[in-house]
Amino acid sequence: MVTVYSVLVLILAYLFGSIPTAVWIGQAFYGIDVREYGSGNAGATNTFRVLGKQAGIPVMLIDILKGWTATNLAYLLGTSTIGHHNSVAFINYQLALGIAAVMGHLFPVFAGFRGGKGVATLFGMVLAINLHAALLCVLVFIVVLLVSKYVSLSSIIAGFTYLAGVTVIFPVYIKSVVIYSMCICVLILVTHQKNIERLLKGKESKVNLFKSKVA
Repeated sequence: MVTVYSVLVLILAYLFGSIPTAVWIGQAFYGIDVREYGSGNAGATNTFRVLGKQAGIPVMLIDILKGWTATNLAYLLGTSTIGHHNSVAFINYQLALGIAAVMGHLFPVFAGFRGGKGVATLFGMVLAINLHAALLCVLVFIVVLLVSKYVSLSSIIAGFTYLAGVTVIFPVYIKSVVIYSMCICVLILVTHQKNIERLLKGKESKVNLFKSKVA
């Protein structure tokens, strides 16, 4: 059931996603707009690349929190509006809120609509909806990052891991969640097109977790 209140909460979710963490932290503590360097994106990966892990880790964690918080705004609405917390309607509304937050991250109203790629915010959304699949993605992300030192490659593989998680490993019998997981894979491939090209050419920047700067 669509109400004025539910629409306002969707707008609030978009505004949460629009918080340009990478831009604000880069400008406040380093005097740098990360969008003018590296890949030109205002996200955790480019922050790692340009400013190192001391800036990249906080940006990543806050961007994850953005997605998690926005998705959980569903709890602000009563069960009479969107159903019980375990109902399909409730989960669908969580998906809508999470998507709104991701769109905010991609096109932030607070930063001239020039944002990041939304992977961390997507993960926060997944964390709120399907904890087991999200933790599996974290494990895969960390392992791939430690082995390859490529944040972009880790993000891509973790995204596809979510699809495997909700369809095979921890099957979710809600069509919208499965469709959304497929859309995540498509979105990640589209937003990481340049990263994929650099990976294939061996020109993608690496992150060394044991050093403060990007290799």
